[in-house]
Amino acid sequence: MADMTRESKPGGRRLHHALTAKRVQTVSAPGRYFDGHGLYLLVEPSGAKRWKQRLAVHGKRRELGLGGYPLVTLAMAREAALANRRAVHAGGDPLAEKRRARGVPTFAEAARKVFELRRDGWRNAKHAGQWITTLEQFVFPRFGARGVDEITTEDVIAVLSPIWHAKPTTAKRVRQRIGAVLTWAVAQGLRPDNPADAVKAVLPKQNGAGDAHRALPYIEVADAIAAVRASSADTNTKLAFEFAVLTAARAGEVRLATWDEIDMDAATWTVPGERMKAGSEHRVPLSGRAVEVLGEAQALRSKRGDLVFRGRRGAMADSAIVHMLRRVGINTTAHGFRTSFRVWTQERTNIPREVCEAALAHTNPNKAEAAYARSDLFAKRRELMERWARFLSPAPADVVSLDARRGAGG
Repeated sequence: MADMTRESKPGGRRLHHALTAKRVQTVSAPGRYFDGHGLYLLVEPSGAKRWKQRLAVHGKRRELGLGGYPLVTLAMAREAALANRRAVHAGGDPLAEKRRARGVPTFAEAARKVFELRRDGWRNAKHAGQWITTLEQFVFPRFGARGVDEITTEDVIAVLSPIWHAKPTTAKRVRQRIGAVLTWAVAQGLRPDNPADAVKAVLPKQNGAGDAHRALPYIEVADAIAAVRASSADTNTKLAFEFAVLTAARAGEVRLATWDEIDMDAATWTVPGERMKAGSEHRVPLSGRAVEVLGEAQALRSKRGDLVFRGRRGAMADSAIVHMLRRVGINTTAHGFRTSFRVWTQERTNIPREVCEAALAHTNPNKAEAAYARSDLFAKRRELMERWARFLSPAPADVVSLDARRGAGG
């Protein structure tokens, strides 16, 4: 924060009317500029100017928004600040009274309203729970009790800065969720802007940004499978990983797969729509090796449930595969193997693009074209997945050189 006037002068004397109308008009550097008795002008990185007042209400420090400049002048801000101080002296709470009069919810109240509005749209109950718990953990302690109309860019930055590099994925989600709440507030006419949008231009580039789906070169995928097989990791996790690679499926689809979705005789796995990203049922042709993996999983089948791949205490954790990969020394993500598969189809096969995209359960962005595409190209996808399994298969001696694999076209 630049060019900030301190709350008190050297020697301990309190500031009183430290600002001038000219100073308020011309100051542009982001920061807080104190006038005295808790009143200050907040200049945001965007250039917006807002009046704020700090008060101790019933022993707790509170911040009140007094409006934006130039609509609220210095003289008007001082008059409002004096009225608030008098109200506190008389035992009142100006902030609570202001909210009641205007019908403005706190940020936490607004967040819970937005959460309820969105709840029915989430297919994944765990994701729905995470939406509100991340706000409860990172945001509510900072400004959950303040009016949704009072949140500033500075507030959002204060929440995100400690986790921006330490927890980059979480930080992005927190910013998006703060933004969703403030967008709702804008739509309700409770505030004119969304400070969460402005922070993107202020916060630095995240370490590893854009690296969420790190992928191995496809020529290294077979070696990764071999390394996992040879590791001492949990057998169910190893099988789930190999099955995910062989089917090019998302890890979440594999973790929650149940035996009633599997038709071993037809070598087909039918994933219900509620577990698919696009929301539609997806048939997956199973290669010979994928069926073998299921056979190994069946030998481990527990009477406690119908999950194909179980964790030690029920459903496998969503981080189980990536943690296993890290322990084995494979620097990628489970999702990254879908990328490896897609690049292999581009470079080592001449199979049409629409077949490869269907194998990944990607929807056709061209709605007109999609309306006429009634087939899921299942037979062609079966051929594709068999070729992918052969490409990943070890040589008869259970060893294959990198040079030999480079030359294999599947």
